[in-house]
Amino acid sequence: MTNYTEIIGYLASALVLISFLMKNFTYLRVINTIGCGVFILYGAFLPSTPIIVTNAAIVLVNLYYLLKRPKVN
Repeated sequence: MTNYTEIIGYLASALVLISFLMKNFTYLRVINTIGCGVFILYGAFLPSTPIIVTNAAIVLVNLYYLLKRPKVN
């Protein structure tokens, strides 16, 4: 039987994969951020610091671009 940690890992992978199928960059970043958040949870269950740190950094990059206001001329 598959354990819950593996299910979380597969869910995270699926979300990140689905995010790259988006044409709209905002949707891509939102779904990718959710996927990375699930990867952080997965890394915490393992425990695996490289998984946590890498995905936390990606979340920060995504949030920066999602919250950045467009420049008005």
